[in-house]
Amino acid sequence: MSRSYSVYDVFTDTKLAGNPLAVVFDGDGLSDEAMQAITRELNLSETVFVRAATNPAHTASLRIFTPGRELPFAGHPTVGAAIALAERTHARHGGDLDLVSVLEEKVGPVRCAVRLKQEQPSFAEFDLPRKSQQILLPLEKLRLADALGLKVTEIGFENHVPSIWTAGVPFLLVPVHDVGAAQRLEFDPLLWEKTVPFVDGSLASAYIYCRGAVNHTAKFHARMFAAGMGIVEDPATGSAVAALSGAIHHFDRLPDGHYPVIVEQGVEMGRPSFIHLHIDVDGGEISNARIGGQAVRLASGTLDI
Repeated sequence: MSRSYSVYDVFTDTKLAGNPLAVVFDGDGLSDEAMQAITRELNLSETVFVRAATNPAHTASLRIFTPGRELPFAGHPTVGAAIALAERTHARHGGDLDLVSVLEEKVGPVRCAVRLKQEQPSFAEFDLPRKSQQILLPLEKLRLADALGLKVTEIGFENHVPSIWTAGVPFLLVPVHDVGAAQRLEFDPLLWEKTVPFVDGSLASAYIYCRGAVNHTAKFHARMFAAGMGIVEDPATGSAVAALSGAIHHFDRLPDGHYPVIVEQGVEMGRPSFIHLHIDVDGGEISNARIGGQAVRLASGTLDI
């Protein structure tokens, strides 16, 4: 059976930048083992399989896989799939178009807004299906520094200290002193595995971040390493930025208001990505958070499976 697919570069307006994503449109009928095998064959950080929604009011159901395992939720597959489905459905519309869709993921239904613009990259934004929550586990700053090849004095900035947060997928967030430290670090997966805790049965992935950025439009610079997912380094990680929203609110002690943030990632890989995060704080708590970005289609084809 032939199944159509496309490859999108996500969290960028430029082809061959951002985070590549394979979108398999005809995912119904594929077993879990087949989807995992296809993901390993395509060898991108994530592949998303589009299936019929269980709720007829929803747009589609998504299954999200990394080369190592399935995820209940992820940012760049959500943004990329929302844009891919909108462009596929409205390819002949010919003008600007704003759409709302609901995508079913294992974390729950995810509401997405998509903006299609004629002859420009599309943009999608989604509400976090879960608010970021902190997971309190003991962490050793010195051992984290060793796993990153940094001095212990380079770990942390201002009020930010290493912590674990999740908005569906857990990450160990490691703040570092500045962009120079983030660019200079040398991630050691063996030391990381010996150092960090398991969360929800999986090794917590490393998300290193600092204030400031290479591109002046961004407020934070980040890198992500996830050996447990089969990802050496990821050029853009929306689920990690979702987790970061909780850390930003917690450590920066945000007063009530609206906070737009752009996080850059993938610079060291030559695949710069820009993830848009919006945090709304009301009554001292996050009332809503959204993640968005652009995506451009690079290729389309068929899988003969």
